Amino acid sequence: MRIDLATLLAACVLALCLAETAAADSYSKAVQKACGADYRKHCGDYGLESAALRVCMDKAGRSLSKSCVNALVQSGEVSQAEVDRRKAAGR
Repeated sequence: MRIDLATLLAACVLALCLAETAAADSYSKAVQKACGADYRKHCGDYGLESAALRVCMDKAGRSLSKSCVNALVQSGEVSQAEVDRRKAAGR
């Protein structure tokens, strides 16, 4: 059986779209509510639920509001140990 390049490309695009759809459900409503202002202030140029947004929010770490950080910890997006480690390191 021969698979042509167009079929392979279509399958890859479909897989990426499905992955993005799955990622769109990854943030809890609590995180969305607590971090909305932080998103607009620090990372509003990035698409919601994108990998680039996650990188941006990670870089904004120390500037994020306490309520956002707490929501991220509660949802399992980041551990309290990581938050504490970053505070101790001044990041």
